[in-house]
Amino acid sequence: MPKPGKPVPDGTHTMTAYLTVRDAAKAIEFYKKAFGAKEIMRAMAPDGTHVAHANLQIGDSNLFLADEMPEWGSKSPLMLGGTGSSIYMMVPDCDAVFKSAVSAGAEVKQPLSDMFWGDRWGSLVDPFGHSWQVATHKFDMTPEEMEAAGQKAMAEMMAKKPS
Repeated sequence: MPKPGKPVPDGTHTMTAYLTVRDAAKAIEFYKKAFGAKEIMRAMAPDGTHVAHANLQIGDSNLFLADEMPEWGSKSPLMLGGTGSSIYMMVPDCDAVFKSAVSAGAEVKQPLSDMFWGDRWGSLVDPFGHSWQVATHKFDMTPEEMEAAGQKAMAEMMAKKPS
């Protein structure tokens, strides 16, 4: 009989992203190259060709993923024509991670820059259609400081907007 486990196992956080991808085996290799992921486990579907579930570790967080299997209602962003969500990844050196992800095949959506909320931030789309926001926290700001900086940034953006 299996040993009882903890409700939230050690090394697991309250929330874990679970991605559906086209060609999970390739996605796992991409996440290893792009983000330094470590493969914890991989379970194959009964057909032996699809990944039914994989657990990767990136930094101190888990990332679960599986192959798209539309017959089970599991569709990837490539099948759907895009994604409505994004993963926000906090790292010690976003410049290095961003460069690694681009070298591995990610597409830059927003280049890295210092943002009004105190993070150095940029966004990417991986070859499997998932959106990633990569950031390094630089400044602690009060809500009031963040609000003022945000208003200034939005005003500057609107001033540059073509009429």
